Amino acid sequence: MNVLLVYPQIPETFWSFKHALRFVSRQASFPPLGLLTVASMLPLEWNKRLVDMNVTRLADADLAWADYVFISAMVVQQDSARHVMDRCKRYNTKVVAGGPLFRPGYEDFGFDDVDHLVYGEAENILPRLLEDMENGHAAHVYSSPELPDIESSPIPMWSLVHNHRYHMMCLQYSRGCPYNCEFCDIVIMNGRVPRTKTREQVLAELDALYHHGWRGGIFFTDDNFIGNKQKLKADVLPAICAWSKSRGYPFWFLTEASINLADDDDLMQSMVEAGFDTVFVGIESPNEQSLIECNKMPNKGRDLLASVKRIQHHGLQVQGGFIVGFDGDPPSIFRNQINFIQDSGIVTAMVGVLMAPPGTSLYKRLQAENRLLQGGTGNNTDGSTNFVPKMGLEALANGYRHVVTTIYTPQHYYDRILTFLREYQPHGPRRGNFSPRYIRALLRCMWTIGIRERGRRHYWKLFGWTLLRKPRCFPLFTTFAVQGYHCRKVAEGTTRGTQLQPNERRHFA
Repeated sequence: MNVLLVYPQIPETFWSFKHALRFVSRQASFPPLGLLTVASMLPLEWNKRLVDMNVTRLADADLAWADYVFISAMVVQQDSARHVMDRCKRYNTKVVAGGPLFRPGYEDFGFDDVDHLVYGEAENILPRLLEDMENGHAAHVYSSPELPDIESSPIPMWSLVHNHRYHMMCLQYSRGCPYNCEFCDIVIMNGRVPRTKTREQVLAELDALYHHGWRGGIFFTDDNFIGNKQKLKADVLPAICAWSKSRGYPFWFLTEASINLADDDDLMQSMVEAGFDTVFVGIESPNEQSLIECNKMPNKGRDLLASVKRIQHHGLQVQGGFIVGFDGDPPSIFRNQINFIQDSGIVTAMVGVLMAPPGTSLYKRLQAENRLLQGGTGNNTDGSTNFVPKMGLEALANGYRHVVTTIYTPQHYYDRILTFLREYQPHGPRRGNFSPRYIRALLRCMWTIGIRERGRRHYWKLFGWTLLRKPRCFPLFTTFAVQGYHCRKVAEGTTRGTQLQPNERRHFA
């Protein structure tokens, strides 16, 4: 059997880092971890190829070669996924599809064009599909009422990946999140009880990446890395720390966690000692009423600014997720979001418009209130949404554009870097940053941002300050400068974002 694993193209978003990647001669941020894991579950005798459309094109010859195309996609990739499916149809190539886009609630996407749908996680479902394919009577839809024990999950097939095309690699330690935020569909897909891999699995995956020749960053893709704090502190983090130390710290790590990480000094210290230097946190809103409305349990009733500072003081950079469009948002929410982002020193601040994913508590509430709209691309940069906000569509769209275009102006952005660097004290192992690739990136940064871009005086002012006051942080400053360039380019596109109109309202099944 010839199997082609296809990962559709991701459009330009904040998280695509499209404009930043060219500084470091990379084509995509991360490889498609899900498809690589699925590849390891397929029979050894099958021939497998990976086409990540973010780093290479999908050729007609690839489709002609394949007996089956396995495709996985997020909602934001729907246009590219649709194009792939149409091309498969022309070649009469059968399609097996799974992932966040291909699940109940998104049937309007056109699931009839998929030969075999995998609703859920592959560890439980794929063996049945493969057996039925072998016997010639595979069904249209496969699902499982139970979530799998991910201790059965194999090491991803890294042999399908070319390291030089990616900025970072990926590793998943756990699935699921103990919280149930109204707008989040993680608990629908992965459950509320975090399921974790063993220490031995994590180390085996690190070994696999190490022997594949990777040296650099690894993103732990967990829904909430600290969902099981005790196991992390007692077992997994000490093992990662020992592994990294014995190999001279070949990797550095980032992950996602809830804000209550700030309450555990020992956990933060262990993460830093293991090699973690960045954590993405869902801040969502500085407005307490909005946090109560969306049931953001870890964030409610706490000083969010102090929590962010506490994490930063432990040597972890905080990347923040922010949302506008809650019913409880006052007219001042846009200015308040800007002020919080600037005061916190969260350099990488990703602001999006609230969406109601199918199946979530928010979706059901808005459906009962007859406020759902057709639309919502899954792209957090186009200002689209799929419901009628209480503040009005025009006010939300205009306020959102004001936030993102403000925080990524050179003055606001470099002020935020300065706020962060003044207090940041890196405690982890020192990384060797001055590689030839870094030097090339620095020279490109100096030319593109320091000479050609408007607002370059802010760049040079902080360039000198960092060299004199925080020389160890200078590579981090360069990274921030490049990321800011990307985010400014994306923010410029928000002025062209489409605005949904009330007459697009519809009822969902």
